[in-house]
Amino acid sequence: MSPHKAQIKNDISNVVSGEKREALAQQDEVQLYMQAESPSIPTSKLKIDSSNKHFKVVAPSLTEPPDLVCLSHLRWDFVYQRPQHLLSRCAKERRVFFIEEPIFSSDSSGRLDIGRRESGVWVVVPHLKEGLSQSEVNTALQMLLGELFAERQIGQYIFWYYTPMAMAFTRHLKPLAIVYDCMDELSAFNGAPPAMRESEAELLKRADIVFTGGQSLYEAKRDRHPNVYAFPSSIEKAHFAQARNFTADPADQADIPHPRLGFFGVIDERMDIELLGGIAAARPDWHLVIIGPVVKIDPAILPRPQNIHYLGGKSYKELPAYLAGWDVAMLPFARNSSTRFISPTKTPEYLAAGKPVVSTSIRDVVRPYGENGLVRIADTVADFVAAAETALNENPHQSGWLLSVDTFLAQNSWDRTWDRMTELMQSAVTK
Repeated sequence: MSPHKAQIKNDISNVVSGEKREALAQQDEVQLYMQAESPSIPTSKLKIDSSNKHFKVVAPSLTEPPDLVCLSHLRWDFVYQRPQHLLSRCAKERRVFFIEEPIFSSDSSGRLDIGRRESGVWVVVPHLKEGLSQSEVNTALQMLLGELFAERQIGQYIFWYYTPMAMAFTRHLKPLAIVYDCMDELSAFNGAPPAMRESEAELLKRADIVFTGGQSLYEAKRDRHPNVYAFPSSIEKAHFAQARNFTADPADQADIPHPRLGFFGVIDERMDIELLGGIAAARPDWHLVIIGPVVKIDPAILPRPQNIHYLGGKSYKELPAYLAGWDVAMLPFARNSSTRFISPTKTPEYLAAGKPVVSTSIRDVVRPYGENGLVRIADTVADFVAAAETALNENPHQSGWLLSVDTFLAQNSWDRTWDRMTELMQSAVTK
């Protein structure tokens, strides 16, 4: 064993020492390959040792369902989206461990920060020393994972992958079943590792079942695996329907004049920056409200006329209050490789809030929302402005649009989606 690897092993052994387990750490800047520039996100300050007074380690009984171990490229505490919706529901029926990609720093000696969220999900954040080669990173993660499984007595488990890159340090393990929830075409994103396609090919060979985050992704993957199912974005309708009754604006939105066109979500290479600036220039009397963190792009390239208002990130709980104050909701996505297969969760969320929606021609928005007359589709500045103007002048009750929206969304929920996924996952375990 090389001195370097010996040091890694020695460092990682500190994970199981009582002294390290008592250490409380703050996460450094999130270092995802999907987010070259992301905000700092603090980890939960829960201790990880079995003597913890709040969360005692208890071995699952033989009658309990197997644990679910998720490998993700996303941070649990970043933006509330598909993984949070699904795995929070999963945590009601079994133990869920959500393993994030590692955070690298000069002072890390190799450790896991483990914290239990309100949903019941255990969030696991590896911390590694910067400067390690990829091979050393994978070796360290493999060892840390072994320590986690031993301490938390994870014996019977299902792997749930969001990132194929995790194959590098998990392929030696023997889960009861492997689920690949393919929510995006990650290889098309800026900064994706060169090995992404190869890793996904391996994951598709090993997976028992594959879920896709939209119809377009399903069509792209269905010939690559015999057991693929499409699960487009679902909705917590009651949560966003609150926007129909809010009357008071949040403080940072209250002074923004009407009419307001709003967007919430991650602001990255998927945003059509030129379209956004063009709309603001074409209608200086309109005000564009943009909510969400800026990642992977230089904030300096964002258009900043007086009628565009960047309010930063907001919690999932806060979003209905902001939506309530908008006149039109926007999906100003660029049409590029990173948006080719997206199925924006915000589409049904906007609609549940009762807001008219204008979107660029993203395939999974056009089909089914555009084809059913629920969302207006426009790609140029002129067409987008015209569509928004029509929406501003239309009474959604008199036109019957709102009734059509509610009818369409009636059978769409994250609860129903998770119930169906559970059935399919169980069939993969028992076959």
